[in-house]
Amino acid sequence: MQSKKSATATREPDPAWYERLRYFEAEQDALVRTIREFVEIESPSDNKHAADRMGSFIAERFEAFGGRPRIHPADDYGNNLQIDFPGREKAKPVLLLGHFDTVYPLGTLASMPCHEKDGRLHGPGVLDMKSGIALMLFAIEALQTWHSGLPRPVTVFLVSDEEVGSSSSRKTTESLARESAAVLVLEPAAGQRGAVKTARKGVGDYTLTVKGVAAHAGLDPGKGHSAILELARQITAIARLNDLQRGLSVNPGVIRGGTRTNVIAAEATVEIDVRIKEAKQAAALDRKFHSLKPFDKRCKLTVEGGINRLPMERNAGVASLYKKAQAIAKQIDWRLEEAAVGGGSDGNFTAGIGIPTLDGMGGVGEGAHAVHEHIVISELPRRALLLAGMIESI
Repeated sequence: MQSKKSATATREPDPAWYERLRYFEAEQDALVRTIREFVEIESPSDNKHAADRMGSFIAERFEAFGGRPRIHPADDYGNNLQIDFPGREKAKPVLLLGHFDTVYPLGTLASMPCHEKDGRLHGPGVLDMKSGIALMLFAIEALQTWHSGLPRPVTVFLVSDEEVGSSSSRKTTESLARESAAVLVLEPAAGQRGAVKTARKGVGDYTLTVKGVAAHAGLDPGKGHSAILELARQITAIARLNDLQRGLSVNPGVIRGGTRTNVIAAEATVEIDVRIKEAKQAAALDRKFHSLKPFDKRCKLTVEGGINRLPMERNAGVASLYKKAQAIAKQIDWRLEEAAVGGGSDGNFTAGIGIPTLDGMGGVGEGAHAVHEHIVISELPRRALLLAGMIESI
């Protein structure tokens, strides 16, 4: 007689889930059209008018399916958008989290038009992450069709400033997460294999400014104390903070300094990207930055910045959601993988305050933030199926 454990391990995929997959396959063309509509409304983070236009368009689409939009005004960026959907069960909502801002400046569509080619949909923001927003919409619509209404409440929160640090939206994101049973982040999947993201590095930015003493490079070279030379020495010291084996990376990415070649520089600055694997690394790294000392005692150092997003660590809540996602995928004979990635998202915020979070639930493709950004169209039906199933199962 086959053991219970063995029987479970060899359980056949469920035909009912294949019916659901076929439902989304029949909706694939409509889903692609919706994604194209979203992509063709440009919404760069730094253009409030354009971002607000996108937010209003999305609000109308979700409202058509019974969502109740709520605008969270922002001064410097687009307004953030919350849409609440009631459910039959009196339970905490599932929070679907994403963003509609992109890294591309207004006018990018002229040189990077949205188009289909070889089974892929290309365009600015199509992968990161306007396809994820469309997946939210179609998963909610499907659940309403299958259940004559949503089985549980759902909150959608779409922010306008994720690509630039989420300064206007973070507080609301964390507040909504605390009211939710779990958070599903519709950022792109990891790689072409479509893995969900169960860990993300923490992200930070530091700025080091050096104040030196200016002098004429020809007449009084001995009287100057070069901020540029001091900065070069500091950058070398900062580079030694890298510890890739422990998942800690420090990248001096932008430098500025000096005024003229014949002037010993009075000021120089470096902007530094920081990534950490574990939350406990943040305080130690911060101490190291603030304990930097000048090599030239006549120069002065100023350090600003810090960790913006703590890591999304693979804790019990994250692992539990991944297990549920695996079980859903198995119903259609899909081996869903997980991945840990170096980039941060707003999922870092929600996981960081202890709310079960699963990231990378969005589209599958390549080229986020690049001219070849695209999604694989054939992957859309099962991504929608996975999202709908997760909303039901939490």
